[in-house]
Amino acid sequence: MNEIVKKNGITYGIISGIASILITTLIYTFDINLFMSGWITFLKISVFTSIAIILLINTKKQFNNDFSFKTAFKTYFIHTIIGLLLATLFEIVLFNIIDPSLKDSLKEMAMKFTAEFMEKLSLPASEINKALAEIEKTDQYSFFQLIKGLAVYILISSIFGLILAAIFKSKNTNQGF
Repeated sequence: MNEIVKKNGITYGIISGIASILITTLIYTFDINLFMSGWITFLKISVFTSIAIILLINTKKQFNNDFSFKTAFKTYFIHTIIGLLLATLFEIVLFNIIDPSLKDSLKEMAMKFTAEFMEKLSLPASEINKALAEIEKTDQYSFFQLIKGLAVYILISSIFGLILAAIFKSKNTNQGF
């Protein structure tokens, strides 16, 4: 593996992971209600995407604009794996070791939010009760669920990475596909 790809992927992956950890820590410290906020999710995605774009721009420059699709995707993928892994490991520690009671608080908030949303849609009480029962029986922040979520995030991020690699690859490259 090329040293530039490896170094940049690891460096920017650590930066992404730390950014995600900082956002999660700030939410935990100041207002756990923000865990249910859609704009926080948007903020995390925006930060992650911005870091990925900066990564690809800088790496392409280091390759003197001779940046293949494969190299661009590999750089992005290393960054993604490391960033998401760090963020997930932190969430595992936060929700299962540091403050396990936080899981219950977030579950209650999710149930309240879901019930209110479904009532606004005028759904029958049976549907609302069914949805709430499903939330009640699932430990969304368990080790297994967080690892499962990591796999889904990696898959979604990989699709996004293919798009970014296509955008950032050089038009004429000597490195093949």
